[in-house]
Amino acid sequence: MATPVISFRKTLFPNKVVTPASQSFSFNRRSFVLGGAQVAVGGLLVGRLGWIAIAENEKYQLLSDSNRINLTITPPRRGWIVDRSGRPLASNRTNFRVDIIPDRLQNREKAIPALGELLQLTPNDIDRINEHLDKAAGYQPVQVADDLTYEQYAALSVRLPEFPGVVPSQGFARYYPAGPSVGHLIGYVGTPSAEEYKASRDPLLITPGFKLGKQGLEKSLDSLLTGKPGARRVEVTARGAVVRDLETRPDTPGRSVKLTIDAGLQEYAGRRLGTQSGAVVVMDCLTGDILCSTSMPSFDPNSFSEGISHLEWQMLSQDDHVPLRNKTLAGLYPPGSTVKPMIALSFLEAGLPPEETVNCTGALRVGNRLFHCHSRRGHGAVNMHRAIEQSCNIYFYYFAQKIGMDAIAIMARRLGLGQRFDLPFPNQSYGTVPDPAWKMKKYGEPWQTYDTVNATIGQGYMLVNPTQMCVMAARLATGRDLDPHFIVDGKRHEGAPLGISLDHLTVIRNAMKDVVNGGGTGRAARLDVPGVMLAAKTGTAQVGAISTRGMRAADQPFRLRDHALFQGFAPHDNPRYAIATIIEHGGHMDRNQDAPMVSGDCITYLYDPAKAMEKLQRLEETWGGTPQQRLERQLNEFRVARGLASAPLVAEPGNASEGSVPETEEPTERQAAGDASTPNDVADGSQSTDAGDARTAENSTTPEAN
Repeated sequence: MATPVISFRKTLFPNKVVTPASQSFSFNRRSFVLGGAQVAVGGLLVGRLGWIAIAENEKYQLLSDSNRINLTITPPRRGWIVDRSGRPLASNRTNFRVDIIPDRLQNREKAIPALGELLQLTPNDIDRINEHLDKAAGYQPVQVADDLTYEQYAALSVRLPEFPGVVPSQGFARYYPAGPSVGHLIGYVGTPSAEEYKASRDPLLITPGFKLGKQGLEKSLDSLLTGKPGARRVEVTARGAVVRDLETRPDTPGRSVKLTIDAGLQEYAGRRLGTQSGAVVVMDCLTGDILCSTSMPSFDPNSFSEGISHLEWQMLSQDDHVPLRNKTLAGLYPPGSTVKPMIALSFLEAGLPPEETVNCTGALRVGNRLFHCHSRRGHGAVNMHRAIEQSCNIYFYYFAQKIGMDAIAIMARRLGLGQRFDLPFPNQSYGTVPDPAWKMKKYGEPWQTYDTVNATIGQGYMLVNPTQMCVMAARLATGRDLDPHFIVDGKRHEGAPLGISLDHLTVIRNAMKDVVNGGGTGRAARLDVPGVMLAAKTGTAQVGAISTRGMRAADQPFRLRDHALFQGFAPHDNPRYAIATIIEHGGHMDRNQDAPMVSGDCITYLYDPAKAMEKLQRLEETWGGTPQQRLERQLNEFRVARGLASAPLVAEPGNASEGSVPETEEPTERQAAGDASTPNDVADGSQSTDAGDARTAENSTTPEAN
């Protein structure tokens, strides 16, 4: 009998009995599930749309606006830097400028020459643009030209489609009326570097036309001088064409800063130094205000602010007159005989009577060395007054051994040598006031008698900067602890008494008066100002090897020539101004450009500017013009020497002292005029004689000044 075959299908899925009721139930169940799914999806869509429309409305509104609205940051105008009377030392002038955004630049090889022809750029400008494009980050704007005429600006604007990546704009450029004369004092501004942008990611740093302080007061006061940027919102088409302006927010200019500097004197001193390498510092003896801090040769801060070319930088960095160093604060020099009044004051404070004499025969043996006076025949019997007036070395050699170096070093520090002043300049050199403890710590060697002898004539280990030397002159003049100040803060910094006997100071001041007005070594500094006498001390600092000391200065290499120094104050009987001047490696070669006469003319300017300027203009005719003109000529010669085309000379900007500056904006805060300079009603005349401080002992130890 056959076994029945089991149907697995029927077993697993038996036949259902379909009835109208079961069909209705199945349909309703499916409809419910499907309807629920539709409601859920619809709810999600509605919720998402609501979230986008309500919660994220601002986000998408901004994204929408970004497609049709262009936001441009406007660089803020920098605050002015003005002198004590409100005259500009650094200002802003309205200008048209052109920048390149490297990322957007196309066909650079054709675009740069075409721009050069259209904008009449010089070979120096072309070199600078190419160099900066090579170094710039893609988003970092590179300046093409500044201070364009409206015709040049308009000519480029109508041809912009031919120059992708070229951005013309109207704004403000930094301008320095006195040019090189304020280079080291004010510094300059420049385009922020890629490193500065990466450190802060501030979009202002990559905005065309924005400049940061790079050196000098522009750098140290940058946070005060930099204002807040403005902005401009415009509606644009899909291709970027402007439809209409929507909103403009003006920039907030930076604060103006008022300095103690006298702009006219600052420029005059820079020009009066002529072709020499040197520095002049002038200080107000009543307040400690610095009226002049000039280091020459210098650079033109206008050139740096526009973006200096590699060629010009190379010329400046290779110049043996070191135009990139601020000699007033960073230059260190042996002070030479300018410290003899300070040395004599230490003798008086130690109990030495000013009448006591020593016989100067022209040389003095110290141990196994012979130290000479500058007068090889000797000065005979010399007391303190005559020793200062005639700059007799033997007097100071002899009594310094009796008094000792510790007393001298204490007085030097009381008068400001080796002192660190709180000044708004990051790069300062503070020099050295040596004593036995210093030498043991520095070299691990005991102090020797010849170290004292060298120090008494400002040689050996002793080093000062010109600002310290000016402070020394001011403290000798007043007997007060005056400190230098550069920024007007509404306070009078008169200084506390130094505690030095007035009788002792009078002895020193009278001797310094006769250095200039008697038969002393500084007669070339004599003032041709009725009723005003200059009290001072000259100095010569040796820097060359002993083997060169028998040679004429003109036959020596520049860096081996002696420094010429001068410090003093005027009027001698009621001191108002203190001055320090150094002619670096001057070698007393040119009487008109030597430290005494330069100093005398700078003090004369404070009393009779017209007379001082008349003399300066005559001298500049023999020097080849003003510092700006000589700098342009030097750069052209440098170009030609390297086989490059000569650039046309441009007109020199007006002089600050003459008040001729281009059209500028007004400063944000008008400054009240400072103290009146000095009287101008002085008779005309001329009077001066020569004589510089002669060189010191042939066997004295002298380190290199630089």
